[in-house]
Amino acid sequence: MLRQPLLLVLLLFGLLAPLPLHSQDLPASDAVFAQTIERFPLIIEQSKAGVVYIEVSRKSRERHAGNRAPTGFFNDPDIKRFFGDEPDDNRLPQQPDIPSFGHGSGFIISTDGHILTNHHVVDRADEITVTLADRRRLPAELIGSDSRSDIGLIKIDAGRQALTVLPLGSSEHLKAGQWVLAFGSPFANLQTVTAGIVSATGRNSLGISDYEDFIQTDAAINPGNSGGPLVDIGGRVVGMNTAFITQTGGYMGVGFAIPIDMARDVAGQLLENGRVERGWLGVALKDVRAEDLVRHNLPLDTRAARIEQVQENSPASAAKLRSDDLIISIDNVAINGPADLRNRVALTAPDTAVSLALYRDGDLRRVTVTLGILK
Repeated sequence: MLRQPLLLVLLLFGLLAPLPLHSQDLPASDAVFAQTIERFPLIIEQSKAGVVYIEVSRKSRERHAGNRAPTGFFNDPDIKRFFGDEPDDNRLPQQPDIPSFGHGSGFIISTDGHILTNHHVVDRADEITVTLADRRRLPAELIGSDSRSDIGLIKIDAGRQALTVLPLGSSEHLKAGQWVLAFGSPFANLQTVTAGIVSATGRNSLGISDYEDFIQTDAAINPGNSGGPLVDIGGRVVGMNTAFITQTGGYMGVGFAIPIDMARDVAGQLLENGRVERGWLGVALKDVRAEDLVRHNLPLDTRAARIEQVQENSPASAAKLRSDDLIISIDNVAINGPADLRNRVALTAPDTAVSLALYRDGDLRRVTVTLGILK
């Protein structure tokens, strides 16, 4: 029997009033569960009007598979992107431009028509068309798109008709076990919603984007859900559906969403500048090892990022950071590891002075570093 390849799929995906209980006779834990389930229809009704379907058309040269091998995480032969490998344009024969089409989801974040979605939904789009919940089809313009975080921002003009804006929550304190609803247009089925829980937070090193801090969920998400909102039981957006792992090409219970805190920050920069400027420290980071913690007399459950290398002429070298320094916090906020520190630095504006707490030779030190700009 042939083994199915494991696909990491980039999905072409998308004010709560209390309701009366009808389960007063249930045990307390069951009553709370019943009350939560009873709220789903209201959350869906409040949210779906702010969820949109996105269609894009592109002009692109014909692709020839196999011209470029995956790198990093995707060297694993069982793992590849849903759309296949990106071509090496220098090795492709010249072809006439032919149209290609894609689709996904998004959600409205402002009354003047700004919509959040994934970068991979709108990347290189020549035309973008948005279908609203009331089936109106409107052209959209690309405000900005950031490949490193897989976040895009587009805008429609709905004229005098009001748009439903989805309230943005916070993903900072999201925990495994919390209920969430995933909205979008899987397989072009508009206004679809599925329910599940947060399976985990802080997922990284998946190879989906450069800056990863994914929310993992078991809410069913499939191709067509990319860019759709992940909503909590308070009706607030806590994430943006982006990818899933599958052996069949469809739902397998392992989906990923970009935290809304990251999406909000990137969208703000795209709106203001049309691009994202990230802070730059200038170090290569690795996971902390048990022997590192023992050497510094630290508990074995200490979260830290170990500096493996300091780049020359970088902010880190100017601040005299060293290899084997163990960074435990930035601006008095504890970090969860190298990926967390990298994300926090990237989301800090260039030329900002940050305070790093680190261990060196068994001593706790505080070092101030003025970040540069990531090129």
